[in-house]
Amino acid sequence: MKPLRNMTIPTAIDRLADWVSTLKHDHIPASVRTIAANCLLDTIGVAIAGSATEVARTARAVATDAGSQGHAAAFGSTRLFSAPAAAFVNGVAAHALDFDDNCYAGFVHGSAVIAPAALAVAQQTDASGSDLLTAFIAGSECEYAIGAATNSILYDLGWWTTGVLGPIGACAATAWLLKLDRAQTVSALGLAVAGAGGMKACFGTDGKALMAGRTAEAGVIAALLAAQGASGPRNAFEHWNGFNGLFNQGEFDVAALDRLGARWFMESPGVDIKRIPVCLSSHAAVDAAMALVAQHRIDVAEIEEIICDVPPVVQANLIYDRPSTRQEAQFSLQFAVAVALLYGSVGLEHLDSAILHQPQLVDLMRRVKMTVGPRWNREGACEAAPEGASVSIKARGRDWCEGFQAYARGAAQCPMEQEELEHKFVKCVGIGADAETAALLLPRLKSLDALASVRALFAGGSIIETAKA
Repeated sequence: MKPLRNMTIPTAIDRLADWVSTLKHDHIPASVRTIAANCLLDTIGVAIAGSATEVARTARAVATDAGSQGHAAAFGSTRLFSAPAAAFVNGVAAHALDFDDNCYAGFVHGSAVIAPAALAVAQQTDASGSDLLTAFIAGSECEYAIGAATNSILYDLGWWTTGVLGPIGACAATAWLLKLDRAQTVSALGLAVAGAGGMKACFGTDGKALMAGRTAEAGVIAALLAAQGASGPRNAFEHWNGFNGLFNQGEFDVAALDRLGARWFMESPGVDIKRIPVCLSSHAAVDAAMALVAQHRIDVAEIEEIICDVPPVVQANLIYDRPSTRQEAQFSLQFAVAVALLYGSVGLEHLDSAILHQPQLVDLMRRVKMTVGPRWNREGACEAAPEGASVSIKARGRDWCEGFQAYARGAAQCPMEQEELEHKFVKCVGIGADAETAALLLPRLKSLDALASVRALFAGGSIIETAKA
């Protein structure tokens, strides 16, 4: 028998490129397209709200000074930008309020990076709404497949997976919209992976939102470079100085990539859409505390102590027990629980310095304790409740009461109703623009699959003309 010649083992990038370059609209189940449409709806809403923040204004100012013009809208601006610039500006806005979605395949903020990239390139190329949706799914599935392959090792090591994995998703979505062939897609993804990076040191600072924007921009640029003939390393994962060794201690479950097109990461583990605008690590504790207070009719003024027993990742993420800024408050379990109990929920209106320093809130935050108990050492405990919480409350003259929440409401396992998602969208748009804009955008986004041109999303009295600059 003659030996086979010119046979090479497919790399991780080969596998991604094979799938992206052959993906068609009709390959995607209707259920996945529905999830993706809701992710886009939610991300655009929180990006419009985020466009009113100082960090988003800073990003727009830098992009404007660069003079990069094109066909893509940037929320909060009346001008049109190039695709990379719009991806940057809208990526910053989408993550500025930490109100965007998460996926446990990699512990990653996917949509805040992929949606701005796909939206910008779809406008630049005058793509249809169906194409935008398909590209967004292509980017999301690729990013989540790589996230699943890492088994969250890089996240536990201190890398911020949104910065490390985001360029992959943004690049895959862009490559699909640009109709890159397989070889070009390999080069694009190689460039995106080789240039990736991001540290959790950015948490609680403007750096977190800015990095999300830069990540979206990097993915777009990688694909545009490949379209012009630039090459990239097809072994960017497996190389001895590549992704697997530098980011993930040499481990990589390549079998996760075999799921592409067979099972969908957007369905399992699914995408978690946030109900409240703080780090998802605090949501289950908030839900458990709220349920206990309601069930036992506890007067918040009589609470002596609240103990939140959480997985190690929650303790590692929520590092501010006495927050002094909005960004710190979004990474504070004490703030999230105390605000929810005092005001009935946590809203964007509560991320205000006047409320943050309110004596009643400061006093209640002091009574909220966070711990990592032995329950999380049990086999499978963290997998069953990645950011869960066991909450115990002691009120004056009462015994301790305890409740457990594995997943917060809004998580894929406990999704919000469609009406709640749309209510969140309308409220968010009202912060960055006005009610008229929400009334125009909502029906267009709900019928995105039938939209002839993505540019029509923002036509006629829309966000780029009415946004609060």
